[in-house]
Amino acid sequence: MGDILFALWFFLPAGLANTAPVAAKHIPYLKDFKTPLDFGKHWRNKRILGDNKTWRGLLFGIVIGVVVVWIQQLCYSNFHWTQQISQDVDYNALNPIILGSLFGAGALLGDAIESFFKRQAHVAPGESWFPFDQSDYILGALLASSLIVTLSLQQYVVIFVIWFCMHLLSVYVGYILGVRDKPI
Repeated sequence: MGDILFALWFFLPAGLANTAPVAAKHIPYLKDFKTPLDFGKHWRNKRILGDNKTWRGLLFGIVIGVVVVWIQQLCYSNFHWTQQISQDVDYNALNPIILGSLFGAGALLGDAIESFFKRQAHVAPGESWFPFDQSDYILGALLASSLIVTLSLQQYVVIFVIWFCMHLLSVYVGYILGVRDKPI
């Protein structure tokens, strides 16, 4: 149970950063800030990333990552239970701006890289590309965060499995609620 709680707690900034672009497009001040990451460029007669990967989403995801790590650091300093589930990660020794940025940028750039390959494989924007759509942000954020936080192989595997399943569950709930067109 401790490994599961650790996985949920540690990776929360990346998980929330991954959802941030969807929220950002509904914020009135950010609605018009929708420049694509690829600036509309093409490679091999296909869009590099597409219109859905924007600077607005990337920057908002990084901000969310930083805010969540900062909150985790405050909780770590003030609540004993967060120190217990944090295992060997000492949040007081981490800079929330750096770790949060790595989580946010890693998750969203992992998703963007997957979008590049998705375009090259002729998969339409918004179409599911299982299992890559579910794992891109996880791999990107784990790789980026590993620059300053080293985990055990077991911790990496548990994080991957838990957040892969969380992604499937959240998409399915969205489908049940009518927010998404397809269950995966």
